[in-house]
Amino acid sequence: MSPLPRRSASGLGWAFILPSIVGFGLFIFWPLGQSVSLSLHGNDLFGRPSAYVGPLNFTEMFADPEFGQVLLVTLGFTVLSVVPAVVGALFVVLLLEARIRGVRFLRTVFALPFAFSVATASVVFAVIYNPAVGIANAALGSLGADRVDWLTDPSMALVSVAATTVWMNLGYNVLVLSAGVGSIPAEVVEAARLDGATGWKLARGVLIPLLSPQLFFLVVVSTIHALQSFGQIHILTKGGPNGQTTTLVYSIYEKAFAYGSSDFGGASARAIVLLLIVLACTAVQFGVLERRVHYR
Repeated sequence: MSPLPRRSASGLGWAFILPSIVGFGLFIFWPLGQSVSLSLHGNDLFGRPSAYVGPLNFTEMFADPEFGQVLLVTLGFTVLSVVPAVVGALFVVLLLEARIRGVRFLRTVFALPFAFSVATASVVFAVIYNPAVGIANAALGSLGADRVDWLTDPSMALVSVAATTVWMNLGYNVLVLSAGVGSIPAEVVEAARLDGATGWKLARGVLIPLLSPQLFFLVVVSTIHALQSFGQIHILTKGGPNGQTTTLVYSIYEKAFAYGSSDFGGASARAIVLLLIVLACTAVQFGVLERRVHYR
């Protein structure tokens, strides 16, 4: 069978990628262009674009003293939800690699949070954190400790929401790392064991370096998801108390929709800043962390 002419092959290739181009154009590039346009315009009481104001929305945003707190809360939430979720999943996977009975059941249990939606998990944790009947305070009471206002105490609210996010992400992280462990050649692990590498020595010298691609992937993806988290914050704290859980995404919602607001120009300016932060974090991670990744 003779190969297709170059022109026909090129046309066939464009036909295959045309649906993706249309999808990206309609659902990514056009909304992005609209956000940029809205960020450069004012709006009327109904949120419709009005006069062109240039960088005024950005100037007002950076001049707002609360915006600095929003960025700090976003940074704190990202660190508190990404690091424990990745490190905790790594610890669980390494623990499951030990030759113990019932390991398949334990893998299923630890991967179970992946099956919960954000709304479901948030409602479950709202009950757990309930100051009167919640399991969290019941456990503290059994230990003789004082009750904690998990979602209304300014010093605990962000930690509580981050802990919920860690629980939600743990199942997915365990699945990814378990797949990575499964792809490690058995002879490599056996050779390390024959050389006397067991326990932490085996994990540090063999398993963790060979899992570096999966760990790098999880760090990048988890950071992006943390920066875009909204559902659990809205259900558990609604950005409170006193803005202690108001991340950049939630501040966009407050500007555009909450409390009858329709400041789409200011919200779009914050959305552009969020996009730049995501791009910057991803670029830094690829520039710094990827150098330590060991691709087999």
